[in-house]
Amino acid sequence: MPRLRLDEPLWLDKNAAARQVRFPRLERSAEADVAVVGGGITGAAIAWRFARAGARVVLVEAARIGRGSTAASTALLMQEPDEDFADLADRYGTATAARIWQLSLDSTRELISTLTRLRIRCNLARRDSVYYAQTTGHIRRLRDEHRLRRSAGFGGRWLDTRAVRRAIGFDAAGAVRTRGNAQVDPFRACVGLLRAAAGHGARIFERSPVVTTCASGNGVVVETERATVRAERVIVATGYATPCFKPLEARFRMMNTYVIATAPLTPAERRRLGLGAVMMWDTDRPYHYARWAPDDRLLLGGGDRPMVTGARRAAALEKGVRELRDHFVRLYPSLDEVKLEYRWEGLFATTPDGLPYIGPHRRYPRHLFALGYGGNGMTFGFLASKLLLEYCSNGSSRDQALFAFNRHR
Repeated sequence: MPRLRLDEPLWLDKNAAARQVRFPRLERSAEADVAVVGGGITGAAIAWRFARAGARVVLVEAARIGRGSTAASTALLMQEPDEDFADLADRYGTATAARIWQLSLDSTRELISTLTRLRIRCNLARRDSVYYAQTTGHIRRLRDEHRLRRSAGFGGRWLDTRAVRRAIGFDAAGAVRTRGNAQVDPFRACVGLLRAAAGHGARIFERSPVVTTCASGNGVVVETERATVRAERVIVATGYATPCFKPLEARFRMMNTYVIATAPLTPAERRRLGLGAVMMWDTDRPYHYARWAPDDRLLLGGGDRPMVTGARRAAALEKGVRELRDHFVRLYPSLDEVKLEYRWEGLFATTPDGLPYIGPHRRYPRHLFALGYGGNGMTFGFLASKLLLEYCSNGSSRDQALFAFNRHR
C-alpha cells in the first residue's frame, strides 16, 4: 500500500496532547458482532455509532489511529458533494440528485450536532461556504447550478461581483453562498469519536495490519499479523480498495491532493488579504479552496492530480505546493509576503460519479464497505456510519442503494 500522506500536517504538529493517545496492538484473538477495519474518521464514526447501538465492536488500524488520510484532510464539513447538483441530475435524474444532496446536508448537520453533544474539542466552527466562478463560461454554469439547487429546495444566496469581493477579498464574476457548513480539526475529531466509541464498549487496536478477511460459516474471520477477530460482519473503512480487495481497484481513481498553511497572520495582514470568516472554493476542476485555522493561519488546498508513487512522489509534492501557492498569490498578491510554515500531501480515492460506495458487494459475503469519499470525506464517512447501521438493522434501503456498488448499471 502507498503511504496515505507525505510530510507532517498542521493537525499532528499542533496536537501534542492528542498525539499521546495510544491504543494497544491486537495481541489476542477477539470476538465481536462487528469488526471495523480502518482507524480514520470514517472507521471512528462507524465504531461509535454501532457501539452506541449496543453492538460489540472491535476496530483494527494498520498504523496509528487518525494519522493517514484523516490527518491529511483540511476537514471542511460540506453539505455540497464534490459533483455539482446539475451533474448528478444529468446522471441520475433530479429527484435522485435531490435525495443525495439532502442526505449530505442531513449528515453535515448531524455530524456537527454529534461533535457538539459529545463535547469533542476539535475546534469546530460553523462557516458559510462561498462557491465562486471567475470565467464567463463558468459563471453561466454556476447560475444554472444555483437555479437548479433552488428549484430542488436547497438554499444558497447568489452573490454579485461586489458581494463576492466583500466575502472573499477579490473580484469574481459571481458566487453561491451556502449556510450550514463547518470546519474542524480532523485528528481531534477522530480521536474524540473513538474515545466516545470506547465509552460504549468498543475495543480499539492500532498497529494491527489486516492480512486477510474471509467469510466463514455464520460469520467472518479477520486475520491480523498477530491475532484473529471473529465477527458476524466486517466493515471495511480504509478509504479505497486495499490489496485484500484487489478486484475492486478498478472502481477507484487514486488522487494526490496538496495543502499549505501560512504562519499566523496579524490582524492587519488579514484585513489586507480580505478573506472573511468563510470557506471558499472555486468552479475549476480540479478545484482550489481556502479557509482560516483557529490561530489565524490560512489553509490553502486543492490542485488534485492522479496519484504519483515511488521516488517521483516527493518531487510531485514540491510541484503541487508551488502551483498551489502561485494560484493563490495571483488572487491575493499580499500572500507573496507571508511565510508558509506547513505543506503536506494526502492520498484519496474518487469514483466515476464523485459519490462513495457504501454497503455490501456480491463478491464478499458478510463484508460491508465505506470507500471512495472523494474530497468530502468527513460528511460522507459519517453518512456511511448511519446507512451501514440501518442496513445491518433493516436490510437494504432506497437511500443505501444510491451509494451501492451496482448503481452504475
